[in-house]
Amino acid sequence: MSKRYLGVFILLLLSFTNYLNAQETSFDKGKKYILGGIEVTGVKGYNEQTVITYTGLRTGQEITVPGEQISEVISKLWGLNLFSDINVYKTKIEGNKIFLELNVTELPTLSDVKITGIKKKKIDDIEKDADLKKGKKVTESYISNTRNYLVNKYKKEGYLNTKVNINTIPDTSEVNAVKMVVGIDKGEKVKIKDISFNGNEKLSEKKLRSAMKNTKEKMVLRFWKKSKFIPEDFDADLVSIVDAYKEKGYRDARITRDSILYNDDSTIDIQIDLEEGDKYYFGEIDFVGNAAYTDEQLSRVLGLKKGDVYNGVLFDKRIADQTKPDGQDITNLYQNNGYLFSQINPVEVSAKNDTIDFEVRIIEGKLAYFENVTVTGNDKTNDHVIYRELRTKPGQLYSKDNVVRTIRELGQLGYFDPESIAPEILDPNPQNGTVGINYAVAEKGSSQIELQGGYGGGGFIGTLGLSFNNFSIRNIFNKEAYKPVPMGDGQRLSLRLQASRFFQTYSFSFVEPWMGGKKPVQFSTSINRTLQFRYNPRTGDADKDQRFVITGATVGLAKRLNWPDNYFQLSHALSFQHYDLQNYQTSLFNFPNGYSNNLAYTIALSRNNTSVNPIFPMAGSEFSISLKLTAPYSLFNNIDYANLGDDPDYQTVGPNNEIIPDAEKIDQEKYKWLEFYKVKFSGNWYTNLFAKLVMKTGMEFGFLGAYNQDRGVIPFERFFLGGDGLGNYTLDGRENIQLRGYPNQSLSGNDGSTVYNKFSLEMRYPITLKPTASIYALSFLEGGASYDNLESYNPFDLKRSAGLGVRIFMPAFGLLGIDFGYGFDPIPGQIEPSGWQTHFIIGQQF
Repeated sequence: MSKRYLGVFILLLLSFTNYLNAQETSFDKGKKYILGGIEVTGVKGYNEQTVITYTGLRTGQEITVPGEQISEVISKLWGLNLFSDINVYKTKIEGNKIFLELNVTELPTLSDVKITGIKKKKIDDIEKDADLKKGKKVTESYISNTRNYLVNKYKKEGYLNTKVNINTIPDTSEVNAVKMVVGIDKGEKVKIKDISFNGNEKLSEKKLRSAMKNTKEKMVLRFWKKSKFIPEDFDADLVSIVDAYKEKGYRDARITRDSILYNDDSTIDIQIDLEEGDKYYFGEIDFVGNAAYTDEQLSRVLGLKKGDVYNGVLFDKRIADQTKPDGQDITNLYQNNGYLFSQINPVEVSAKNDTIDFEVRIIEGKLAYFENVTVTGNDKTNDHVIYRELRTKPGQLYSKDNVVRTIRELGQLGYFDPESIAPEILDPNPQNGTVGINYAVAEKGSSQIELQGGYGGGGFIGTLGLSFNNFSIRNIFNKEAYKPVPMGDGQRLSLRLQASRFFQTYSFSFVEPWMGGKKPVQFSTSINRTLQFRYNPRTGDADKDQRFVITGATVGLAKRLNWPDNYFQLSHALSFQHYDLQNYQTSLFNFPNGYSNNLAYTIALSRNNTSVNPIFPMAGSEFSISLKLTAPYSLFNNIDYANLGDDPDYQTVGPNNEIIPDAEKIDQEKYKWLEFYKVKFSGNWYTNLFAKLVMKTGMEFGFLGAYNQDRGVIPFERFFLGGDGLGNYTLDGRENIQLRGYPNQSLSGNDGSTVYNKFSLEMRYPITLKPTASIYALSFLEGGASYDNLESYNPFDLKRSAGLGVRIFMPAFGLLGIDFGYGFDPIPGQIEPSGWQTHFIIGQQF
């Protein structure tokens, strides 16, 4: 055989051999097989059977190789986020049986984290916020996300040069585990040294810097907004600069360039280049597509007319104010009256010379009605307590205003975190004109315990108080409802005990906000008893043979009104107090033994439309005017109080056997039934200045009068001005009026005052408004004065003060606070200013 044919033969032989080998090791692609078995390789922390279970495959089942079943297995395993690599191999084929190998590479598990470069007390928060916890699967994505989170976190605090280095080290003490070392180098905080503008002629640099609400230059005296550069805030401020021009008519104003220059002293300079453009004016503003409202009605809401200086920001707000859910704009006009599906689109149709014409194109759509209204998240509060407060009902015409009002009502209940109440629009159907809504709430603790002690009144004073603000009296005999007390029906029950060596006070109150469950008619009742013992100067102890006992009860009804609007409430209360002196000498009376009764009726009109959070209102107002009065007994008892001392029944024999008026009997007659009327007014207004900075302004006035001047003004029910305003233990119905910067009750005489007025201004800023604790800081200016009668009343002759404070509200303990106030004026009888005073606030109103 020639070499040529020999070579061809060898090539054919090799090809045939390769063909046979291929027949032994290949399989038909897309052919169906019976799964003969699965082998799992590469596992470390899991056993083979667990992984096989994850796949869903089982021996004996028919599979197609390759096919969708194998792809689904791989996708399912990837979805577990447990592996970094997954491969499926064929190991052998026996007839119609196929055997597979599943090779996986497990992700390592985080066993320990060490963070360096920050203070130890910050580490726990970092681990929690960055989700650095034991057991997490460590991937490249996890490491990258952690690094990015930390860099961005510190950039927001002004550390623009933050560097984060993350390393992982195998943990030999555990299977397939790694330790993580996170090194944080924040660098120095970068502050803004200078912000300069180029190209601005129409607006001053001061005006432009003022428009930048978040990006501020470094300034020693600025404490409410620190100088730091945050990219997101800076971008928002660039938009605010353009808006400042739009508000003045410069529609075409734009920023052509902004740059950041780094200085050697770890500060930066910001340069902003501007093109201002020309000033524009509004031309014709036409409405197209409106049928529900006339052009005149819409123009009144828009509030802009031809010839006005162009104001793009105001124009947009009058169309749809994104900053106020209850804004006075055209969009809300439609949405408050059922047009949920309406669309309002302003279009610039012409710009000639300096005049811009607009069309406001309106698609009104179909009226929408609520189909389903639900509430979720209430585990303790019963459904009926929530649903009775809803302003949105199934079958009712949609109203955005009612949705906003419902959020307020739920927040004002005090049972839910007002910051997290979120309405969710469900299944809007423009064709059928229906929509559903769900209010998601998060419950918080609504009961409070008051446990405190202090020194005052000659001894230690202890207080124990329990307030259950979401009580259920109908379940009071239901053992299963005690968790720890029956809750969920929206009733309020309070118990309070205060005692020392010299007095004991007990009180109980109950409030049902919906008497009968059908209408918002509030029923309230309270009873109280106080025992006051005389101080014995010889022993320094209480003389329990000398006592002053007060027993009282009050019943009240309050009803929500629909006129003048549905924020008003009219309340009535009937109260009775019995004062009993037993061998007790006091300046209140001229008799050591005797009694006095106080049966009074109180009517009050109040209005409260403050925003959602009752602890920290950001908008709205609240005021109350009340009249408390007794029957005019002197009009029909035929007693001449001016000449009572001339009556033999009210005379006694003097030390020289002369006949003199009996002061004890006279006072006993005068005060057997107290006769008076009391008028009070209080009002507070809340204004959101910017961000969450809130200005609260307030005023108060009170007057105690007498029907019969011969009887005079009673020694009870008087006003005592000055200090923290805490009641402590008061025996005579007095009202303690807060005026910080002065000692308690120091601005009224020993017997109190019959007239007072007070003015206040507070600036409030929240530190946190979380359900567990709401904290805000405040500064204040106050002025007030009290007077013995109307003749000496001068509303402008005030005792003034200023100061700082902080408030902490915790659901379990109520309101706590401290104020440092400086009184600028002297206390009556002194010549030096009152100076600095420290006041502790416990359980007062917000």
